[in-house]
Amino acid sequence: MNYKNFLIVLIIFFNAIRIYGQEENNNSDFLVTINTDYGKIKIILFDDTPLHKDNFLKLADAGVYDHTIFHRIINHFMIQSGDYTTRNQAIDYDPGLIQSPINAEILPHHLHVQGAVGAARRGDDVNPEKKSNSTQFYIIQNHNGAHHLDGKYTVFGQVMSGFEVVDLIASQATSDRDRPLKDIRINVDIDQVSRLDIEKFYNFTYK
Repeated sequence: MNYKNFLIVLIIFFNAIRIYGQEENNNSDFLVTINTDYGKIKIILFDDTPLHKDNFLKLADAGVYDHTIFHRIINHFMIQSGDYTTRNQAIDYDPGLIQSPINAEILPHHLHVQGAVGAARRGDDVNPEKKSNSTQFYIIQNHNGAHHLDGKYTVFGQVMSGFEVVDLIASQATSDRDRPLKDIRINVDIDQVSRLDIEKFYNFTYK
């Protein structure tokens, strides 16, 4: 084989590897696990809210969420976390990872059902574009949903398992500012999982 033919074969080989890698990536997704003293909450993040999905995964991978707390809980409504100022242990990460507010990705088919994961934000009076806080998120606990929030906040994920953990956290005693009297700290893990397995074991359908 001459040099020219060898080079052609080499290019074909590396292109095949690249294409295979893309197919592998398309066939898997990231399963997020929020670990708490009350149990695990497993979450899938939506592909069609890419700004929020990529941001959450980036922050979780860097450890930004580790050792933070559920700083706001309202029983029969939602639980909220992600405020990195509530951390009780130092984490070594680039502070530049924490962005300014993220552009809204409010989609009509992502509703505030039980287990919906949404991005907290400032009010319309100072944030008419409904941009999301770059770190804080909430999980809807109400079993009937919280549909008064539909169209107002970005929903970018859904709880797959651990609904009972969400209920247990939501039931904890709070101050008059909705902060739990006892700190409920979290650590976040990310696992790459086959999309087929996610559909099979978590009754989730990819669009």
